[in-house]
Amino acid sequence: MSNPFASLFGKSPIKPLQEHMTAVVDCAQYLAAFLDATIAADWKTAANLHEQIGNTEHRADELKKQLRLHLPKSLFMPMSRSDLLELLSVQDKVANAAKDISGIMLGRQMAIPEPLQPKMKDFVGAAIAVAQQALKAINELDELLETGFSGGEIDIIEQMIERLDELEDTTDGLERELRQKLFALEADLPPVEVMFLYQTIGGIGAMADHAERVGGRLQLLLAR
Repeated sequence: MSNPFASLFGKSPIKPLQEHMTAVVDCAQYLAAFLDATIAADWKTAANLHEQIGNTEHRADELKKQLRLHLPKSLFMPMSRSDLLELLSVQDKVANAAKDISGIMLGRQMAIPEPLQPKMKDFVGAAIAVAQQALKAINELDELLETGFSGGEIDIIEQMIERLDELEDTTDGLERELRQKLFALEADLPPVEVMFLYQTIGGIGAMADHAERVGGRLQLLLAR
């Protein structure tokens, strides 16, 4: 029986790397609907979305495994094997973060205090936007290879990475605001709930950080 992933792997590892990042971003994007279901206390829908996140994260894991297994020890392209594996590892952390966030929230059937809900939606949306921007940059690698890592394509990717940093700065600002709002409310909330709310906020911020680091790894590729 043929390997269903075999068709992804040709001479270049770029396509499977892009397929992996696409699955990673799918995981992150589910969080918007998941948060809506959580706020509505619709735990059946939340459980279904958590399962979809898990299934997509599993697909990302399988793509990661196959890419590691099939990546040749020497590449006839202007990038190193170790750089590609590092990039793959950073990408994977975005999907893992999405799965962890939904797992904590579903497991505790976490109630988001009403005063936090609008800002929490903004925060999750901003974190997803960082992941989407990282995917845009990864999808430019085809053109970068065609130009031999030179010319205007490098400028395009640099601009994308700058935008990625800007989007991550936005998530940092929203995270600070959310923490301040939660601090103002925490005296009226059960301490354990407060602890897990801080943990969830931190997890969403970490997901955006991981997505930004995808850009950082890309910059290292461009610099070598």
